[in-house]
Amino acid sequence: MTSAPRRARWLVPLALLIVWLGVGGMLGPYAGKLGEVATNDQASFLPRSAESTQVLDQRKAFDQQETLPAIVVWTADGERITGGQTEAATRAVAGLAGKPGVVGEPSPAFPSEDGKALQSVVQVEPDLGDGLADVIDEVREAAGTVDGTTVEVAGPAASQVDLSDAFSGIDGLLLGVALAAVLLILLLVYRSVLLPFVIILGSVFALGLACAVVYVLADHDVVRVDGQVQGILSILVIGAATDYALLLAARFREELAVRGDRFTAARAAVRRSFGAITASAATVALGLLTLLASDLTNNRALGPVGAIGIVCSVLSALTFLPAALALLGRSAYWPARPKASDATVEGHSVWRRVAATVDRKPRRVWAVTALILAVFAAFSPSLSAKGTPLDEIFVNDAPSVAAQQTLGQHFPGGSGNPAVILANADRLDEVTAAANRTEGVASAAPVSASGRPGGGKPLVVDGRVRVDATLEAAADSDAAKQAVERLRDNLHDVSGADALVGGYTAQQVDTQQTASDDRTLIVPIVLVVILLILVLLLRSVLVPVLLVATVALNFLATLGVSALVFEHLFGFSGTDASVPLYGFVFLVALGVDYNIFLMSRVREEALTHGTRQGVLRGLTTTGGVITSAGVVLAATFAALMVIPLAFLVQIAFIVAFGVLLDTLVVRSLLVPALVIDIGPKAWWPGSLSRPTPERNEDAPAPERT
Repeated sequence: MTSAPRRARWLVPLALLIVWLGVGGMLGPYAGKLGEVATNDQASFLPRSAESTQVLDQRKAFDQQETLPAIVVWTADGERITGGQTEAATRAVAGLAGKPGVVGEPSPAFPSEDGKALQSVVQVEPDLGDGLADVIDEVREAAGTVDGTTVEVAGPAASQVDLSDAFSGIDGLLLGVALAAVLLILLLVYRSVLLPFVIILGSVFALGLACAVVYVLADHDVVRVDGQVQGILSILVIGAATDYALLLAARFREELAVRGDRFTAARAAVRRSFGAITASAATVALGLLTLLASDLTNNRALGPVGAIGIVCSVLSALTFLPAALALLGRSAYWPARPKASDATVEGHSVWRRVAATVDRKPRRVWAVTALILAVFAAFSPSLSAKGTPLDEIFVNDAPSVAAQQTLGQHFPGGSGNPAVILANADRLDEVTAAANRTEGVASAAPVSASGRPGGGKPLVVDGRVRVDATLEAAADSDAAKQAVERLRDNLHDVSGADALVGGYTAQQVDTQQTASDDRTLIVPIVLVVILLILVLLLRSVLVPVLLVATVALNFLATLGVSALVFEHLFGFSGTDASVPLYGFVFLVALGVDYNIFLMSRVREEALTHGTRQGVLRGLTTTGGVITSAGVVLAATFAALMVIPLAFLVQIAFIVAFGVLLDTLVVRSLLVPALVIDIGPKAWWPGSLSRPTPERNEDAPAPERT
């Protein structure tokens, strides 16, 4: 009679394992297919309501066929361009007309004022996918037939090719580096052969499920995915799923050492870690969903996609992993064997010493750590979020960037990236005159039916005309942005023109302003959401306020260090406008994660042993697993650096460094010392149950050194 219930205990974990194996087998390939529904067009990075976005929408009516310009620039190997070279260059690009992917007739080559370079524009179809690179190669090859010159290709088409090349490593290289880093850390920390592979397998299953859900939603235009969102999703799921798995596996090891029975231990581990894991996941998911309030399209895209990834991570950690551990039992930790001491504070010697240090002089500990963080935070205002210059967008040497630099040396700095003006046709003369007299504008002319500025009769569509204004300064410079703001002021004063100014520089101005507005709106929302979750979990107000304050201080300290590292070590002159917001959402949400892991255990211990002993015992028992989780998460985000884009490198450093700082300093020293110094009042306005007489506030610390 007893054999049937015993066999039944195997059925649930076996069923869960089979389900997840099916998920991995059927949905795993979607991790490599997400790029099929991803888009990296410029509209995905622009504010919804900005003037430049309106221009981008309206200018489509002026394009008889939507195109991407490829700007060919020849530089003389000698001192000056000759007439023969100019004719040869024009013939070379004219031969591209009618070629697959090329739209219309390329413009004739024309020399720069210094006579040392030539320029021509070749219009290319935008929806060629991987074929765009072949077209650019063909353009480069044809233009390279001009003797005595060096040819380069700049412009949006060439930049799109370089961007696609940069994101080409997301599906394979990024995932491989992240998983390899996680596996190595787990093998070194846990000295177990099987458990790291089980945890990795669970995170891969979670990623496959998340990518499948996102793929279906993106394919039906419910969510939007670009290369940045795709890369962050992979890292976020691997890191979060591993973190949650580590917490549950550590609790299972404790329960197994005490209870002996693997199935009972698995149920107890899920029950006792469920609150901390789900609360931690809720802080990250809800923090990401606040990005829906952003006016930037790619910010809004990351919100639901990231939240889906977190939900899938939790599902894997609370179903697949307990099932696998219940079936494996003690063999999951082979060659190590869980011992009874693993469930006691005496079993964690390193963290007993840390706890004793905190306990000896808590006020000094929190004061010193807070002061150090404040010093770092003092440098945070020096982090420039005015945008990344064109020559710094790619970490490596991208051909389109070098070509744009060459173009800027011989032609007006804004060549190839004009300010695009749309206005009522009956005010064309006034608009053109106002643009030409604007400080910082080199020239302005209406676009003709041929698609060229000043090339004939202006093209009128629905009573509107387009005027292209070439700026004197480089399109990504502060001077160009100031020129666009002056241009807008002058054109908005032209009565009846209803003029709008867009183009690359205007997009940078609008994105920067929108990112600043987003931070003002979203940061308070994130803090309130996280505070409410902590209040519900810890049934206190004071402790949650302290936790939110400490992670906010950690974020500012991280920005301060990042400002110094980016400028003096990486050589970045600025960051993408969205970097501080992304860094805030990830660091605050993930930083609270580790404090939730710690303080939920502290509260559990404090209910029996009192606040002081609860802090010391909680720090001792969770120290190892939380530190391991922090190192793993830092390593996974650091893997983003394999994608040669400044934005991802900056996000990778901020999150990786901030997580380590939070794990090793804030959670290990600052928070425990503060709670011990405050004492039982930390749980205000609630209170803990009276501690048992034999284990009270006056009990000795785990160990003093």
